[in-house]
Amino acid sequence: GTDTGGSTRQPGGWCNLYGLRPTYGRISRYGLISMTSSTDTPGIFAKTAEDMSLLLEILAGQDDNDATTLPSAVDEYQSKLDLPLKGMKIGKPKEFFDPPASLREALRAGDTSDDESSAIIDNAISKLEELGAEIVDVSLPHTKYGVSVYYIITPSEVSSNLGRFDGIRYGHRSPEANSLFEVYTKTRGQNFGPEAKRRIMLGTYALSSGYYDAYYKKAQKVRTVITDEVEKVLNEVDLIVTPVSPHVAIKLGEKSDDPLAMYLEDVYMETSVMAGLPAISVPAGFAHDMPVGLQIMGRQLDEARILSAAHQYEKATNWTDEYPEL
Repeated sequence: GTDTGGSTRQPGGWCNLYGLRPTYGRISRYGLISMTSSTDTPGIFAKTAEDMSLLLEILAGQDDNDATTLPSAVDEYQSKLDLPLKGMKIGKPKEFFDPPASLREALRAGDTSDDESSAIIDNAISKLEELGAEIVDVSLPHTKYGVSVYYIITPSEVSSNLGRFDGIRYGHRSPEANSLFEVYTKTRGQNFGPEAKRRIMLGTYALSSGYYDAYYKKAQKVRTVITDEVEKVLNEVDLIVTPVSPHVAIKLGEKSDDPLAMYLEDVYMETSVMAGLPAISVPAGFAHDMPVGLQIMGRQLDEARILSAAHQYEKATNWTDEYPEL
């Protein structure tokens, strides 16, 4: 899968799977349709941390067809899975565990409270501590702006990247077009869905004259602040743990008519996205008979440490062998 803003980790957490977003540039994007070029990252779904490590060894590395891939050597992830948790410092950012009441209310899915999910995450962190990790309270005060920043930068880059699909240079051309103007309007009208159109319009607005400095430029500045903040914390701890999602999976179509509520679902995802850092969702248990995921973030190119922590937790819990009662 591709993790632009959480699209491997969140579905992984909701489906009792591992979902990995590697360091930006660790896996080649060659062959993908560009959405948000500065955050698009091919990721991996897997049933176990071992499977994840095997796939990552194959997929990772520099690619001459993608100038954003990193020249760093690929780690032997599988051989490092048994690195002990003892002595490892894991940061627990208070902002992810005590969000404002207004945000908690906005994130509730129907009548499903997030309290039971929160208890699962607390138990998972306690298990990491039992396995020898030192849990350290840390603070990431600017991460609360992560969703806002993401949903300015992403539509802006979507607007630019999807502009090429006009029926002339790329993509299907509408057979109903009878003029050059209709080639553009009907082709894009037929081929883009409601969310793609919404993001194109938002991005075009954010990049327009008079609004560029107020929105896009400011968002990029806040992105830099978030990145610096996270990297500073990761100089003090080895890993950071957070929930994957505020609650279990929402019902099909439940929030389709509320785009803002859907955007808020990414509240725990965007910190690693803004900073280009690796993160993984780890099966952590069940709330309301539905899977709950624990997110583990690490330093750039430190996928080996993330996978080893996930593997040690997996061996001690075996949640990957459980299934929800649907």
